Amino acid sequence: MKKITSITGVLLAALTLGGCASNETTITIGHNNYAESIAFAHLWKTVLEDQGYQVELSLVEKAMLFNGVENGDIDIGFNTWLPFTDQAYVSLDSEEIDVQADGVLYEGTTLGLAVPSYMDDVETIGDLAGYFDELKGTITGIDPGSALMQLTQDEVMDHYGLEEFTLQSSSEQAMIAELDARYKNEEPIVVTLWSPHWTFGSYDLKFLEDPDRIYGEADDIYYMARNGLAEDEPDLIHWLNNCYFTEETLSELLTLQQQYEDDIDGAVAEWIEKHEDLVHAWLEG
Repeated sequence: MKKITSITGVLLAALTLGGCASNETTITIGHNNYAESIAFAHLWKTVLEDQGYQVELSLVEKAMLFNGVENGDIDIGFNTWLPFTDQAYVSLDSEEIDVQADGVLYEGTTLGLAVPSYMDDVETIGDLAGYFDELKGTITGIDPGSALMQLTQDEVMDHYGLEEFTLQSSSEQAMIAELDARYKNEEPIVVTLWSPHWTFGSYDLKFLEDPDRIYGEADDIYYMARNGLAEDEPDLIHWLNNCYFTEETLSELLTLQQQYEDDIDGAVAEWIEKHEDLVHAWLEG
């Protein structure tokens, strides 16, 4: 795969736009360890550095991400699922954290339990009750502090008669490793998952139907800003509010992120090169 070490040429024209910051302006971008949050953070680090900012990335647990934005230690936080999934942390009309109405990065998320499509006799969450032995009584999850895990443990499992199952906490990476191992052997597995996520482009998976909507309606993905950033850096907020991903453009970014493995900046650079006009539109609009 082609490696790109610099995107200065790609975004050079954008540097002539108004509101370019001096090199003394430092922006702290916070993100958690989920694929799309990592991608958003590294993409905007690259864009802002080409606009003259100094950027520091801060990888934190989800609760600490919201706390950091609220207390001003983090300028920008990626990413927030509202109005449902992250409502325990922040609301759209929060006075402590700036979640702008125009700050939607992606619309129409999905949250739930997913299985490989070769498990063709499992279509709903309730169907898992009859698959207890094959699944060894285990639902493979992610980190226990996530809203997805808390909702699954506290509401979904009891509602659909899965009380005897164990919700195994781990990390996103460990969950995917287990999924990959089972998938290669066409063994049954059920995982906590969300969309957008690169796994849907790499594996033939399906969300199990949630007929009673315990996981709630679809969310949109927002960025967060500390209070006062809009006054301190109005151009920055304007650019972020122009940023919007379709299912296709975000899937491309997440797929590249997976293909480049540890070289997330290389993935971002290739994506920007392909979508140069889109990035310029964010900075000009």
